[in-house]
Amino acid sequence: MSLVRCPNGHVYNGRRYGKICPYCNMRTQEEAAAERPAGFEPPVEILQEEEEPVCGWLVCIEGARVGKDYKIHNGKNFVGRGDDMDIQIIGDNDINRKNHTIIVYDSKKLNTVILPGDSAGLAYLNDEPVYIPTELNPYDTISLGKSRFLFVPLCGTNFSWDDMG
Repeated sequence: MSLVRCPNGHVYNGRRYGKICPYCNMRTQEEAAAERPAGFEPPVEILQEEEEPVCGWLVCIEGARVGKDYKIHNGKNFVGRGDDMDIQIIGDNDINRKNHTIIVYDSKKLNTVILPGDSAGLAYLNDEPVYIPTELNPYDTISLGKSRFLFVPLCGTNFSWDDMG
């Protein structure tokens, strides 16, 4: 069998489907590269797209996605199941679709805080309900729906992206 991976990451049988992915209709990278004119460069907008640095992680330790990590970025990180959430947690239908909770990294105060969301769902910090903004400590546990997460910080008093110049 000849397995092929498309640019979107789908793996399929190349002998059966050829150079076009049956899932997304994208051509394989080799096929697309062959069609590019010599000296082809991607548009400047793509080259200038900035990657938002990670400030910490939530790591699923119980629930549907055990072992999965979710990046926490600077500012507000809205948590829920919906596609428009900064931290999208799928697989646990007891987690609200929108704004189940909010995780905030404050680069001026160098701390991370959990806030109650504006949905009906409750978040629990170390088995206590979150009703007010509460500072997170390394390796605190956060419970949402039927899932539990471990908070793993990167940024704080020992490290900050602002210090990197």
